[in-house]
Amino acid sequence: MSAREDVLSRIRRALADVPDTEAPADVPVPRHYSPGGTPPAGSPEAVELLAERLADYGAAVQWVAAETVAAAVARAIAVRGGDCVVVPRGFPREWQAGLAPERVLSDAPRLSVHELDRVDGVVTTAAAAIADTGTLVLDGGPGQGRRALTLVPDHHLCVVRAEQVVASVPEALARLDPLRPLTFVSGPSATSDIELDRVEGVHGPRTLEVLLIG
Repeated sequence: MSAREDVLSRIRRALADVPDTEAPADVPVPRHYSPGGTPPAGSPEAVELLAERLADYGAAVQWVAAETVAAAVARAIAVRGGDCVVVPRGFPREWQAGLAPERVLSDAPRLSVHELDRVDGVVTTAAAAIADTGTLVLDGGPGQGRRALTLVPDHHLCVVRAEQVVASVPEALARLDPLRPLTFVSGPSATSDIELDRVEGVHGPRTLEVLLIG
């Protein structure tokens, strides 16, 4: 008997006592995993944990007050010294007020791959952030843009509000729309070969910078 036949045989034996009229939805599946909640969503403890985990992954993290976001965004972009940055549709205008208009590119109409490759960075918001895993979640909503915008440029600056930070993955998923294109970002793009030599920027930005409003 081949491995395939063995697996199918076991499945048939396991389903032998299931009535033909029974549907998967007829049998509730117990889900006893933790929904999260420790630390509470949006709490200083949750935001601090997120900052620690992001830093562990190599991201640059900065705490900012709500009234200084625009200045922090402008300063972060100026330090990079690039010529232009993409700001997706829906990014709050007050947060980009410190950027020189001639250095800001829009993705409407869509930038070509060639144009994106010449862009120095992108500034986005996030849909949620997960403290336990140090993860930012983007869903293509206002201020986030399409996936290519945060994949091609070398620098990704993300602005996250404290109330968007939850403790665990289940807690984040409960807030997100599963029909949207979800992207989970934990630190700058990185990979390693069989000898564990780390290389950054192979399939995404080399630099992830996060501004935490809290």
